[in-house]
Amino acid sequence: MSRPMLSGDRVYRIHWVLGTDRLRAVCFCAADREFEDPIELWDWLLDHPHGGHDTIHEETSR
Repeated sequence: MSRPMLSGDRVYRIHWVLGTDRLRAVCFCAADREFEDPIELWDWLLDHPHGGHDTIHEETSR
């Protein structure tokens, strides 16, 4: 039995990049970035502006 996928203004997704030690973070605003350090990943995700979807994260991959 499959469950419906969560959605909304505060849903964050973290994916393991297959075959690597990297994690891909996807913010609720659709910005995404890859990280090696999970602490940096969470800092980036939770540092989202409180003004809504009009401002998105800087999208520079490492």
